[in-house]
Amino acid sequence: MQWPTHEVSNQVPELGNYNLYETDVVLSGVVDAAAAWHASALSRFGAELGDPDILRLGELANRHLPELNTHDRYGNRIDQVDFHPSWHRLLAILRKEGLHALPWMDERPGAHVARAAGYFLQSQVESGSLCPTTMTFASIPVLQNEPALFATLRDKLLSRDHDPRDLPLAEKRSILIGMGMTEKQGGSDVRTNATRARPLRGEGRGATYALTGHKWFFSAPMCDAHLVLARTENGLSCFFVPRWRPDGSKNAVLVQRLKDKMGNRSNSSSEVEFQDAWGVMVGEDGRGVPTIIEMANYTRLDCVIGSAGLMRQAFVQAAHHARHRVAFGRRLAEQPLMRNVLADLALESEAATLLMLRLAQAFEAPGDPLQRAWRRILTPAAKFWICKRALEFTGECMEVWGGNGYVETGPMARFYREAPVNSIWEGSGNVMCLDVLRAMEREGEGVLLLLQDLAAAPGHPGLREMLDGLQRDLAAPAEQREASARRFVQKLVLAAQSALMLKHAPEQIADAFIRSRGDAACGRVYGTLAASDLQQEILRRAWPE
Repeated sequence: MQWPTHEVSNQVPELGNYNLYETDVVLSGVVDAAAAWHASALSRFGAELGDPDILRLGELANRHLPELNTHDRYGNRIDQVDFHPSWHRLLAILRKEGLHALPWMDERPGAHVARAAGYFLQSQVESGSLCPTTMTFASIPVLQNEPALFATLRDKLLSRDHDPRDLPLAEKRSILIGMGMTEKQGGSDVRTNATRARPLRGEGRGATYALTGHKWFFSAPMCDAHLVLARTENGLSCFFVPRWRPDGSKNAVLVQRLKDKMGNRSNSSSEVEFQDAWGVMVGEDGRGVPTIIEMANYTRLDCVIGSAGLMRQAFVQAAHHARHRVAFGRRLAEQPLMRNVLADLALESEAATLLMLRLAQAFEAPGDPLQRAWRRILTPAAKFWICKRALEFTGECMEVWGGNGYVETGPMARFYREAPVNSIWEGSGNVMCLDVLRAMEREGEGVLLLLQDLAAAPGHPGLREMLDGLQRDLAAPAEQREASARRFVQKLVLAAQSALMLKHAPEQIADAFIRSRGDAACGRVYGTLAASDLQQEILRRAWPE
């Protein structure tokens, strides 16, 4: 027999039935200015994502993990990965909203901002399904440079229909594209890659090759094709490698196992071997790294967007909890120190959101020197900083929930496990910082334009001090700049975020961000803001009651 031993009380209601877009004044404000034509679609999308049944898809996709079947019951090699239905529903939502290709489906001004806003919203529901979406998105500008190949793929790439069937390309309604670059011996140093490509018919761009070798991280092996690096006589080259050969037989891409990852568990990362796998050369022979770097510019942007989205959802969950949970006679959100923590988190989230939207805007004008500087210099810088801040940020938000945040029955533990991947994927922190230095060496005019653009923001002594410090750092010897690259990149991102806050946020809120991020006594942990009178206003702006 069971009998009640206590009354269940003071439990926070599940967050749901809210509009992710309409409750985010920062996001909607930028969209209204840069892509107003897409605002109503984003409002509809935000309401859809706030449905409890949709929010639960993230939990389901990460609880019921993908399973690899290398052979069918007859012993035939199939290399198929099976997913829970929630995975395919998430991909269908992403596809329906055009988040895999919107700027190439609708070329109106602001299309990149519109797409970034939608991606930001979906990233608050689930992260793993973003991976094949991002790689497909990033592959399109590369494949567009191959007219004959792209002509056969265009309609399937741009389709808003998710087709989960494992079939040859010609039989699919839509397709997903993955990437395969890293090998056991090199990791980020892809120039050590040993996979070989042997010509079959002709040589060079557009010719067919047989690939033999392996990939240590092969993202989303159920994608319909992958862009792969392999070595020819002329060096590393890029190849389009489909799951099925043109004759309808399965391509010799053998999935060895799925990675047992800390986070991003809904997404099947794998190890593969190529046994004379059929592929088509994309780009120039021996120029595979520059070809695939074109993809990296877009995937790095999505790392920034995804981390900013993760921060936003973690903050919203923390603020929702604090407004309902009572401790020591008062709601958590009414207690001065907790209010300080939440306001500090809100500032960090707003600055991350503004920066990711500004970077997306830079992709609108590839020929403009200033936009190129934002894209080429600030994208890796933002990937370094925002993706790293997301890890500490989600940990702080988990702590707001206390022990309830540490268990897997709520979303906070999943957010925390998701946070590190964007810092690692597409180049870890040191790789990003060194890439910033290389970009600045190559883009001398762009550096000047970028600093002038930041200096044109509404005047603030804190921003001027940051910019003066950057100028001094640029004059340092090259060896010293490399050793201090992380310090420099941190300053650069904080200067960019400060300029954006001055442009978009209320003056006092922008001042609170700049003063706290420029003060050595602040910023090491959240909850060290000095402007206590502003904290309620910051919170009302970030998460309306």
